[in-house]
Amino acid sequence: MRTFDLLVPCHFGLEAVLKREIYDLGYEITKVEDGRVTFEGDEEAICRANIFLRTAERVMIQVGRFKATTFEELFQGIKNLPWEEYIPEDGKFWVKKASSINSKLFSPSDIQSIAKKAMVERMKQKYHKEWFKEDGAAYPVRIFLLKDEVTVALDTSGDSLHKRGYRTMTSKAPLTETLAASLIMLTPWRKDRILVDPFCGSGTFPIEAAMIAANIAPGMNRDFTAEEWTNMIDRKLWYECVKEAEDMIDTTVKVDIQGYDIDGDVIKAARENAKRAGVEHMIHFQQRAVADLRHPKKYGFIITNPPYGERLEDKADLPELYTQIGQAYQRLDSWSMFLITSYTETEKYIGRKVDKNRKIYNGMLKTYFYQFLGPKPPKKRNKEI
Repeated sequence: MRTFDLLVPCHFGLEAVLKREIYDLGYEITKVEDGRVTFEGDEEAICRANIFLRTAERVMIQVGRFKATTFEELFQGIKNLPWEEYIPEDGKFWVKKASSINSKLFSPSDIQSIAKKAMVERMKQKYHKEWFKEDGAAYPVRIFLLKDEVTVALDTSGDSLHKRGYRTMTSKAPLTETLAASLIMLTPWRKDRILVDPFCGSGTFPIEAAMIAANIAPGMNRDFTAEEWTNMIDRKLWYECVKEAEDMIDTTVKVDIQGYDIDGDVIKAARENAKRAGVEHMIHFQQRAVADLRHPKKYGFIITNPPYGERLEDKADLPELYTQIGQAYQRLDSWSMFLITSYTETEKYIGRKVDKNRKIYNGMLKTYFYQFLGPKPPKKRNKEI
């Protein structure tokens, strides 16, 4: 089998979670950058990474890296890459996306056009043809420029890996499945502990938690672009990896996962999404306001994505809402709470200082993952002299 450098992007600030996942799959990491992890793997690793990684946005094969400050250097750099080792004579190839940060070459459309021409010139030389029908499997290319360093990669995933296939109905402000899984995995929550999401929306946090608890691989019920790359990856490898995923599932695991939302239609959509994910029997969904949140047991977890102004609520409504969250949390005995929000006065209205805080980019929106760990510590008393 061949060995590849596999580039795996993730949400900025959550590289450590993805690193742990890759290590757990048994692969060696070679590089960690902002929003991206690189590891070595063979054809089977491409299949397993697409099927098993919960926090990755996609899996790409690095074709090459080089410096380019002019379009001529870009053209020659891409032309010198061994495209014939990846793309067959009938392959459909194009630059699906180009991005540039702090580089002299900054026009995505020009980068895409020049890269395609360079690829065609290379293929002409190697296949001794002047024209390609491109009626075979698709080989989408992605190009990234950072400080004049060009990274060229083949996209094996196709649709972003956050598209698990279960969520056809969403709320007004959905959290992506990959981000939800990453945030859950940042917490100490385990399947034997209570988990409640009082703003569950389309059910992403509860569903991802249930899939983690039942060991359901996130990519086992969807398709990937590289499944058609029979010149590189034997189709039986995909079947074997799906079989591996199926053998690991345990939907009989006992869990206490609950999702609440004030909108009854949204709760209905969440139930339908959970059903498609195969975990509807593991989650209790209910129409309920956060002010009514109660639970008799100790040591539970709240993990949630409450409204924070930019998308759902007028900012004038947020103090009362976050006060209700804080009051509900105070009623719970020895629970921990994790909120992703961009609302800067969260601590003020929750009524206590955060124990940990992490900056997370939810798309282009800068948010914070506030972590309130267990009961509020008592005030220290001065020792009597």
